[in-house]
Amino acid sequence: MKARITYALLIFLCLLLPGQVIAQSLGFKGQAIGWTTLNPAEPFQTQFGLRYIPELSFTLPAGNYTIDGEFSANIWGSGLYQGNSISLDEQLSPYRMWIRFSSDQFELRAGLQKINFGSAQMFRPLMWFDRIDPRDPLQLTDGVYGLLARYYFLNNANIWLWGLYGDDKIKGWELIPSLKNSIEYGGRLQLPFFTGEVAATYHHRTADPTAVLPDSITLGNHAAENRIALDTKVDLLVGLWAEASLTHQDLSFTEQKYKTMLNAGMDYTFGIGSGINVMAEGFGYLQGDQAFGADEKLAFGLLSATYPVSIIHSVNAMMFYDFTNKNLYRFVNWTMAWDRWSFYVMGFWNPETYTLYNVDPRTSLYGGWGFQLMAVFNH
Repeated sequence: MKARITYALLIFLCLLLPGQVIAQSLGFKGQAIGWTTLNPAEPFQTQFGLRYIPELSFTLPAGNYTIDGEFSANIWGSGLYQGNSISLDEQLSPYRMWIRFSSDQFELRAGLQKINFGSAQMFRPLMWFDRIDPRDPLQLTDGVYGLLARYYFLNNANIWLWGLYGDDKIKGWELIPSLKNSIEYGGRLQLPFFTGEVAATYHHRTADPTAVLPDSITLGNHAAENRIALDTKVDLLVGLWAEASLTHQDLSFTEQKYKTMLNAGMDYTFGIGSGINVMAEGFGYLQGDQAFGADEKLAFGLLSATYPVSIIHSVNAMMFYDFTNKNLYRFVNWTMAWDRWSFYVMGFWNPETYTLYNVDPRTSLYGGWGFQLMAVFNH
């Protein structure tokens, strides 16, 4: 309730302030999104929805430093028609809510923010704090509450340190949420490497299995979790990247305490017409009772191509292949952009169920085959 009142007051004040004052220190913009998804396979399903993200930002000079911030809300409602019934859902919540103190080489940002990193493009082992679906043309994702510090050295090396507030929401690849009111912490060191960069990342949290397991399962303790990762990206004749992450969870009800994710990819733009950008990635998931154990495993491949037909039109096509379950995922997106308006016509043909991405089921309906239409207005 406090968050709703705060956002309402901020937006109201922004609209009332004189235009000259706003231009000097405040900015207000927004994004309105409407979509509908049709899934003709039995049982017939259709989803429709509206989302509005108003954003208020400010910038204040403070000598050699800058103080800035962003406050935005996620206002949306959707409906799902399935069979002969309609279910409705709605939400009003903060989307971003942070303040930053920064200089040319340093920044300290606190609040509800987006934190992401890594070199992989689609299958991202380092998708730790966001849930971006590569098929989403807007790349929207919830943020995390935390404190992030970054320092940039003159040789392009940089170091990140963060502390996050644990809540009961699942983020990234997590299947078990963090213990509510706990503190998560970690860091990242990124160094120049040939024509690109190499980085090492670490994160610690306390998972709460009781939040997702049946009440009949009694657990004596929570689970400490540690993650480490390495990633690199270089630009040679083609762009090359790789990521690897290892997660250890001290779970008392399973012997498979280790999870490994591996990614390798490349991209190249062919000089055909306006230029066709082709991307390929391979992804592997391993789970076992020891590091890099493979008691359970999953392997995916991706091929993606993007072609800018003109200034207004572009086309993107993706194919994902599940080597383990022999499933093929297909997705195509035709984008049209005029000034403040963008339109997306998307088609998909997938297995009836898929579990690769932790997408938000409230705003996606990509199982089976069907179409999605989306209109976006930015002001």
